[in-house]
Amino acid sequence: MRMTLPTGTAVEVARPEGAAERPVTGLVIAPDIFGLRPLYDDLVVRLASEWGVAVAAVEPFPGYQFGPDVQERFAAVARLDDDANLADLRAAADLLGTERAVLMGFCMGGMYCFKAARSQRFERIASFYGMIRLPEAWHGQGQGEPLVHVKAGHPDRVLAIIGDRDSYTPPDDVSALAATGIIVVRYPEAEHGFAHDPQRPAHRPDDAADAFSRARDWLVG
Repeated sequence: MRMTLPTGTAVEVARPEGAAERPVTGLVIAPDIFGLRPLYDDLVVRLASEWGVAVAAVEPFPGYQFGPDVQERFAAVARLDDDANLADLRAAADLLGTERAVLMGFCMGGMYCFKAARSQRFERIASFYGMIRLPEAWHGQGQGEPLVHVKAGHPDRVLAIIGDRDSYTPPDDVSALAATGIIVVRYPEAEHGFAHDPQRPAHRPDDAADAFSRARDWLVG
């Protein structure tokens, strides 16, 4: 179900069907750079059913209108604001109204998961191949470094899913991330975006299944 947060940002929400009791856990999802789309409409429904949680996926570009060229989105990232993004993620957790809130994100959303580690709101966080250091083109007034936010927050709450062949997460960055205390799970043959979108050429079904299983165990138990 598409809804709107008090901040004005669109979210896609799903809850377990036929559950006798209200879910204990609310899962907030930070999407990749392409934002809310049918992929996430399906994902929130699937995870609500399979994991028994309430789920809300949050649009990362509220108020923006883009054409088909992804470069428009890449150029817009520098104009986004970390505090506004975190406010939306927190508002989505409040909307779900569950006893505990957890966070999961992919690609750019995985980067925002690292940044959200500075907040008390999320009990556990799982970042799928999030950028560990801010790409040069994304530097802007409202954009802070992921590692700075992590170090200032709760790295012990974060699980990082990393592909060793991912150019966005080079080995030195992964070592710096692990040094903060974050738990890092590495997939030797995986490239960027290997888990969440079966249509991507980089998709690896076995690694994806393992990564989602680890994320579920970390976030939901």
